Amino acid sequence: MSGARATPRSDRRRFLLTAGETGSLTNSRMENDRAFVAKARSGDTDAFRALVERHSRVLFRLAFRMTGNAEDAEDVVQESFLRAYRQLDKFDERASFGTWMYRIAANCSLDLVRLRKRRNQAPVVAEGPDESVPELPSLAPSPERIALSGEVRERLAAAMNELSETERVAFVLRHFEGLRLEEIGEVLECQPGAAKHSVFRAVQKLRRALEPIVSPVR
Repeated sequence: MSGARATPRSDRRRFLLTAGETGSLTNSRMENDRAFVAKARSGDTDAFRALVERHSRVLFRLAFRMTGNAEDAEDVVQESFLRAYRQLDKFDERASFGTWMYRIAANCSLDLVRLRKRRNQAPVVAEGPDESVPELPSLAPSPERIALSGEVRERLAAAMNELSETERVAFVLRHFEGLRLEEIGEVLECQPGAAKHSVFRAVQKLRRALEPIVSPVR
């Protein structure tokens, strides 16, 4: 992994946040990934660098949604690829490299979230050019909704921190990354039905947390 030229953190963050890749991978992309993995295993650092370039964007978005902080997300991405490089021999070539990286990045993100909780740090409110919150029904006039947006973000960040680890990963992968339930199940190492249940529980909890500030005024 040595030899890559570092780019300014602010530029890298802007590039990763605004990237338009989707979470799902095509068969041809998976085959190309496997070819790069095979070369990287034989010591080809350029091949591994190509894998980093192909997957950094989506992993950054995942980490950003999991941690709520861009700098933490950058650290998660770097740690994820470092772990992947060290464990490359353990990768099953029949699987999707992208899904494998999602799993590693999710675990790295959770490690950071756990550390933050042990230190009793307040939840971080995600801010960025690609800022997203679950779509809310138009129950109030536009100016009121604008005034509420800050409180919605704060409530959402706090509620996300109250989700179980499985619920948090499942929700982010489904509603922010757009992965299919089968893919989420692979990341969580569970059946699609269990992944669907985790997503459902997360949505219900977040909906209850946001309900007091998005309900219509009577």
